Amino acid sequence: MKLAFLYAGQGSQHAGMGRDLYESSADFRAAFDAAKLDFDLKSVCFDDPDGVINQTQYTQPCMVAFAAGVTAALYAAGIRPEYAAGLSLGEYSALQAAGVFDAATAVELAAFRGKAMAKAADGIDCGMTAVLALDRDKLQACCDEASSQGVVQICNYNCPGQLVIGGEKAAVDRASELAKAAGAKRCLPLKVSGPFHTSLMHPAGEELQEKFRTVTFGEMQIPVLFNCLGHEKAAEDTIPDLLVRQVQSSVYMEDTIRRLGELGVDTIVEIGPGRALSGFVKKTLGTSVRCLAVETAQELAAAVAELKGEA
Repeated sequence: MKLAFLYAGQGSQHAGMGRDLYESSADFRAAFDAAKLDFDLKSVCFDDPDGVINQTQYTQPCMVAFAAGVTAALYAAGIRPEYAAGLSLGEYSALQAAGVFDAATAVELAAFRGKAMAKAADGIDCGMTAVLALDRDKLQACCDEASSQGVVQICNYNCPGQLVIGGEKAAVDRASELAKAAGAKRCLPLKVSGPFHTSLMHPAGEELQEKFRTVTFGEMQIPVLFNCLGHEKAAEDTIPDLLVRQVQSSVYMEDTIRRLGELGVDTIVEIGPGRALSGFVKKTLGTSVRCLAVETAQELAAAVAELKGEA
């Protein structure tokens, strides 16, 4: 068995996530509680009384705290991956799993990133749209033509047949029209609070660059596959530079998943709410890779039992 951890990104969060794990696992609880934040993390994750969990400055630390808790529980059970990767925000969780950050640092960086991205998006009439069943080159041509209306870019290469474009709303809408004319099966506008993974996030990248000067980056204990590359980093690449680049450039998740397949990964544990990444894996690699999703205490126990049974 060759195992990889794959961490969910923003969009799958919901109130109540992690409550049962917090109550049942001391390892989850310790990692979840490690960070010092300016809001009540448990209240937002478990109850969300003010309805803020979908605001990116809250979503990001909540998701990374959840992931850190699950990682800690899996590690305590003796389950460790040979590779790690994550979708967008999930890359911070992958780096935490690899030992680059401790849990507190990862969550605090996610909180900083969320605020920087929210600030960069402020005042922009933005949009993001999922484009189904159109290939990369054709969609890129649509974006190129629509760029006369403003910034529009392919921001997520999720899996075969599923791409996401983002940027200024007028340009995104025009690119969507062109995509439909070019043969896209559907164009589905997404509920988002910013033009994530586009050049409009450059101010957030600059803020992160400054922030990273104050952060200690540990050595990776396992290889991480990076969003903006779609594979492992080269010797000359630095993690801070890749994270700055990540926030303002495309996420190559399909390429990342294909690379995991090339590396011989046959089992993936998806960590985070939902099963979106498991769906991407199946659409990219078929049924050759087994996917186990961990969101609840019951799923954690089942995954540990199954994985340890093959150790």
